Amino acid sequence: MHRFYIRPEDWHADAPVLMGGEAHHCRNVLRLDRGDKVVVFDGRGRELTAEIASIDTAEIQLRKLHEAQTPPLRCRITLGQAIPKGKNMDLIVQKAVEIGAAEIAPILSDRTVVRLDDESAISKQAKWQTVAIEAAKQCGQNWLPQVQTPQSLAQFFADHRRFDLQLIGSLQSDAVHLKNILAEYAAEHSERPSSVLMLVGPEGDFTPAELSLARSQGCRPITLGPVVLRVETASIYCLSILSYELLV
Repeated sequence: MHRFYIRPEDWHADAPVLMGGEAHHCRNVLRLDRGDKVVVFDGRGRELTAEIASIDTAEIQLRKLHEAQTPPLRCRITLGQAIPKGKNMDLIVQKAVEIGAAEIAPILSDRTVVRLDDESAISKQAKWQTVAIEAAKQCGQNWLPQVQTPQSLAQFFADHRRFDLQLIGSLQSDAVHLKNILAEYAAEHSERPSSVLMLVGPEGDFTPAELSLARSQGCRPITLGPVVLRVETASIYCLSILSYELLV
C-alpha cells in the first residue's frame, strides 16, 4: 500500500485527512480513488491503515481500519554532517533515515564549500526535511528524523544537549577504531549508550580548530580505516556500524 505523511499537529486518528502535497500526490499522481487502502504515519511512531472515504479538491478524507504504534529505536543517533558539495547532502539525508538516525544536523564547517545566508539556510532545511519525509514513506520508517537548520559547529555545541557518547570522524593519527570505543563504553557502563552523536566532516576533514573544539566538548576521534572515504560514504559507513551495534 502507498504511504502518506500527516504532521503530528494534524494527526486525528479517528478521522485522518490528507491535505496539501500529500493529497495532490494521492489524487493526481497515484490517482487513487474511494475505497482504495493506504497507510498514513505521523513521524512519531503512529501509523494507520485506512480507506479513502471521500476526495475533493482540497483534501482527502480517510476512514480508519487499523491503528498501530511503533516503539522508538533503542538508541537515539544524531548525525552532525558537514554539508558536502553538490547534491550529496540529499543522499546522506535519505540514507540516514533508512539506517535509523533520529536527528540530522547540517554543519557549516570552515571547509564547507557551500555558503548560506539565513534565508538560504531555512530553504535548505525545508528541502532536506522533505527528502527525509520521502525516504521515511519509501522505507517504512515511522519515526521521522528532524533535520535542523544549518549552523556552525560552535553553534551546534551551544544549542544541543549532551549525549551518552560523542564521536567525530578523524584523519588524525590518534583516532581510535569505533569498535574499540564501543567496547570501552560497554565495559565502563555495563550497557550500551542510549544517545550518540556522530560528527562527519566535509571534503578535507574538519579543521584542527574544529577538531579541538569537538574534543573539548567530549567527542572521541574515530578512524574509518586505512582508506580515505568520500563524505557520503563516511556517513553511511558510520551510521551503519552504529545501527548494527546499537539499534538492534
